[in-house]
Amino acid sequence: MGEELKVIVFALGSEEYGIEVDKVRTIERLSPITRVPKTATFIKGVINLRGVVVPVIDLRGRFSLSETTPTENTRIIVVAVADIEVGFIVDSANDVIDIDTDSIDMPPEIVGGIKAKYLRGIAKLGEGRLLIMLNLSEVLNKNEIIQIEQLEV
Repeated sequence: MGEELKVIVFALGSEEYGIEVDKVRTIERLSPITRVPKTATFIKGVINLRGVVVPVIDLRGRFSLSETTPTENTRIIVVAVADIEVGFIVDSANDVIDIDTDSIDMPPEIVGGIKAKYLRGIAKLGEGRLLIMLNLSEVLNKNEIIQIEQLEV
């Protein structure tokens, strides 16, 4: 048996995704976002989170999924990767679970329209339930990190 991994489960449409808890700073309700010109369309802008300016990325846009209207369940998951804090807009944040690292398989080339490079793997949770584990360092690849760092100036 592998080691236990604590994961935040969130949804984009009908798919469930996971991010390791140790990379998540906070989960917030959707708040007003200040648009920043000349950024990629999936970079929605910045929010003021308790005095800290945090860039916000729409994960649906990042993964080329169709955008939806925010609902009461829409959340911003603020993650920290390589000394950068970024908020991800997700349809809902559902759960915190423990998964066995042995239950994580390599992802196929494309899952639900998302390229494999953005995925760490697919976790099998039993009863046919699958959890798509994100590879945050690819979701925030170097080109985007440069754009995000410029937002913070």
